[in-house]
Amino acid sequence: MFGDLTGKVAIVTGAGQGIGEGIAKVFAKHGAKVVVATRTAENGQQTVDDIVTDGGEALLLQCNIGQHSQVIDVVAQTINKFGRIDIGIHNAAVYPLHTVEELSDEVLEETLSVNMKAAVWLTQSCLPHFRSQSWGRLIFTSSVTGPRVAMPGTSHYAMSKGGMNGFIRTAALEYAREGITVNGVEPGYILTAAMSALGSDEELKEMANCIPQGHLGVPEDIAYTMLYLASDQASYVTGQTIVVDGGSTLPESQVVMDGFYGG
Repeated sequence: MFGDLTGKVAIVTGAGQGIGEGIAKVFAKHGAKVVVATRTAENGQQTVDDIVTDGGEALLLQCNIGQHSQVIDVVAQTINKFGRIDIGIHNAAVYPLHTVEELSDEVLEETLSVNMKAAVWLTQSCLPHFRSQSWGRLIFTSSVTGPRVAMPGTSHYAMSKGGMNGFIRTAALEYAREGITVNGVEPGYILTAAMSALGSDEELKEMANCIPQGHLGVPEDIAYTMLYLASDQASYVTGQTIVVDGGSTLPESQVVMDGFYGG
């Protein structure tokens, strides 16, 4: 059956809300035992409770994924609880808005640590366990912001996601002959609590109108793409990122969109 993860154990960082929550729930629905690794225990516990209520199995691990030692501890606790790990998903991210001129060392360091360095640390910690079973999946939530488009105030975020894409390709090449695949997903505008806070319903509607499909994505759009990448059916896919954006990066400009759709 497509996307069957029965018997697999998956770590999902940032799984307390938004895209990470969606990933955790979809993976659990398809048979995986899910480790919900998140900074806010209350949000993470709600994700775990929802999974258990739906008949799945999940473990909450509160952590700051931007700290190397805590990433190591998450993997160690996963092994202690489940005896194995098959899928490592780094989804957690921060994106405080600052222009280049006002960007502080503290914000830059936090952004790079949480968004990009943690991807390296999770990979390093998972590798011995993947090698022991000659099978493993590393999947990262990247973004269209940085690799494909730019947005004022997000240079540090864009840097982290562009760096992540470079890491994905190189790590995939290094471990391609060990049964380990490394891939990513580049979300566009996904409707989460964080995005809802950026504007009113009317402003979000206007934003959605700029997307060729005419609506914002939902966390499950990212989760099911990752489900494919985690599955046996994707065993020949590595070093790739899949854009999931409703076509938002396709038009040359909004002028093209307005002219075609009569905006």
